[in-house]
Amino acid sequence: MANFSYEIFAQVVTTKNFGQAAKVLNVTPSAVSHAISQLENDLGFPLFIRNRTGVEITPDGQQILPVIQNILNSESQLQQVADQIRGLNSGTIRIGAFSSVCINWLPTIIQHFKKKYPGVDVTITQGTFSEIAEMTRIGTVDIGFAALPVDAQLTTESLVADPIYCVTPANFVPKNKTYITTDDIGDYRFILQQIDYDRDTKKTLDRYAVAPNALSYSIDDQSILSMVESGLGFGILPQLALQKLTGDVNVYPFSHQYYRTICLSVNKTQAEAPSTKLMLTEIHDYLANRYQADYLGQPVK
Repeated sequence: MANFSYEIFAQVVTTKNFGQAAKVLNVTPSAVSHAISQLENDLGFPLFIRNRTGVEITPDGQQILPVIQNILNSESQLQQVADQIRGLNSGTIRIGAFSSVCINWLPTIIQHFKKKYPGVDVTITQGTFSEIAEMTRIGTVDIGFAALPVDAQLTTESLVADPIYCVTPANFVPKNKTYITTDDIGDYRFILQQIDYDRDTKKTLDRYAVAPNALSYSIDDQSILSMVESGLGFGILPQLALQKLTGDVNVYPFSHQYYRTICLSVNKTQAEAPSTKLMLTEIHDYLANRYQADYLGQPVK
């Protein structure tokens, strides 16, 4: 089995703290410190820079992280295959996703999965599109939900074309009463999350000549609705993000429809793990049934 110091290294990268890594692994902080020091001696270069609040991975450490994570993932896959031969379903599925997928898709997917495979643990990490894609590439998550485009090194599949809408105060009605045009936008400010800019949201705003100085930023989707409800501007949100939000607002399509394409990325090593394959089947089944003809992924078998 893989050197335990590799697991310690990966956990320190995640927690950025020797003490927190020790708690997760149920060992002493001195054991973590000793293992990292020994690994640094074996490799011949520092892996972390120590500071008052914890540690930060060095550029050399960043280079070996995908290699070590690949070793750990391969060991996990070996254990899963061995368990499968013995008639067991085991392992851990690590999923990375952005907020609206975490809220709207994953609870039902995981609930169905756990009923079928109670012996397989499922963990969720929430992040931005770029963060999720990077975690999937490195191998710290097995399956990642993001939006196109993503790193070409990843095995990626389109899932859903998620339309982008304009959210307005309740007392606003577009001139044609149906959809938003450039004439409706006028001097209104647009409120969005910083992480959404420079992607499909930016294409939409550029199409309607919304200047960067007419943008305001909020911390999350619900906050955007609250600000729009208070009359502070228009919001711009995709359909999935609007599913479970509340507020006294109106939602209109734009005259020219834009979409973000939600995609599924899989770490290439973990793609062959039995538990990953089982979860991928569950994801495809759920989304195919939910979106029917609008589903872009694999058909249900």
